[in-house]
Order: sequence, then C-alpha cells, then structure tokens
Amino acid sequence: MPVTPYHFGPGVAIKATIPRYFSFTIFCLAQVVTDCETAYHMVRGEYPLHRVLHTYLGATGVAVFCIVVGRPVCQFLLRRWAEWPDAPFKRYFPVGHAISWEAAIAGAFIGAYSHVFLDSIMHPDVRPFSPFSESNPCYLLVGLVTLHLFCIVSGILGASYLALHSTAKA
Repeated sequence: MPVTPYHFGPGVAIKATIPRYFSFTIFCLAQVVTDCETAYHMVRGEYPLHRVLHTYLGATGVAVFCIVVGRPVCQFLLRRWAEWPDAPFKRYFPVGHAISWEAAIAGAFIGAYSHVFLDSIMHPDVRPFSPFSESNPCYLLVGLVTLHLFCIVSGILGASYLALHSTAKA
C-alpha cells in the first residue's frame, strides 16, 4: 500500500528524541513523495512497483526536493495549523512556525533513507543500491510482523513522550 502509516512511527520516535533538530513534517513529506512512485506504477499496473525513488540514489533526490520545495510549503502549513484555534491534538502537539535548515535536512534525509531501508526489508522488488547493484541484502532481514511492530511501538512511545512533555509545559 503506498504511503503506509507504518513509516511514520520511527519518525515520531526521532522527533521525541531530537525535537529541535528534526522536522517530522518534512520527514512525512519525504515518505509521501517516495511512495508517489509506487502509486503511479500501481495505477498503471506496471511491475516492479518500487523503482528509482526506492534506491538510496533516488532517495537523495527526494531529500533535496523536500528540503528545497517542501520546507517553505511545510512552514506555510504549520503557520495555518498554529492559527487554527481548535486544531485536533494541538494541546498535546504544539508546533512552531519555522523549520530550521538543520531540522529540514535531518527530516528529509532520514525520511527518504528510512523509507528505502524499511521497504527493502519488506518488498522483493526494491533494489536499494541500484544502479550499482541489483541485490537487496535487506529483504526479509526481519519478519514482517517484527517490522510492523517496531514501527508501531516506536510511534506509540514517541507520541506518548511528546504528549507527556507538552502537557507538562502547559
């Protein structure tokens, strides 16, 4: 399934760990941009589904795109969120108005590279080191249940930490 929410779990945990130096918004954008490729090939019925953007070389391009184009777009959306008085979960997850360059770079690269890594464990058609190698040494490195549990648990732990710390400040 393109744009899987499982990918967001580790990003929430990273945001909880280094909140000032990591943009979760740009991390999510990198996830969605990467999976646009998969959605495109699914709609067209073309295999393999995971191609250029699901390589580390392609992920580098995704990250640069998310930094250059995504940062101003995400900042605009975050300003709208901040201005919305009754935004869902706003009390627990307040947001700033600006995304630092450091946070944008970290969010974009961690988002794009983690997407390739997680998908290379799960999908047999991912070739993460292409065009240099057609092998996928990560395929089924861990079982799918373990992979999904890791993503879910890391997301729950990260969200819990963020919620507890933001309500302690309020």
